[in-house]
Amino acid sequence: MVSRVSDLLAKEQDAVNGFLDSVVAHRAGAFALLVLAAFLEAFGDSLFQTAMYRSEGVARVLFFVCGAVVLALYGFTVNSPPWDFGKLLGVYVVLFFLVAQVLAKVRFHQSPTVPIYVGGALITTGGIIIAFWRG
Repeated sequence: MVSRVSDLLAKEQDAVNGFLDSVVAHRAGAFALLVLAAFLEAFGDSLFQTAMYRSEGVARVLFFVCGAVVLALYGFTVNSPPWDFGKLLGVYVVLFFLVAQVLAKVRFHQSPTVPIYVGGALITTGGIIIAFWRG
């Protein structure tokens, strides 16, 4: 019984990995997966912030649990594909920054300040250098 369940889980994992391999085989697919990962990470973090500073009681526990689930999905999303993550790190950091700013505005009504715009420009410049510098 245990080996049968183990075999089924292994087949399912192979199917998921095959799907992710086909997604990241194309630049658009890899970009979409990085956007999804950035959203999951930033959204999971925002759920933890809500749990810590903006809720009480049962709601606090639910926000912590939801945040943990979303961050686990982020970890699965970003670590499952067989990609050179170091090479894509520049693009990912830029995407995370952008998604985090959108979530800050939408969820917490926090607008970017001049230092955030300047820092964001530096983050974007660094991401472009990491992603496109050949050498």
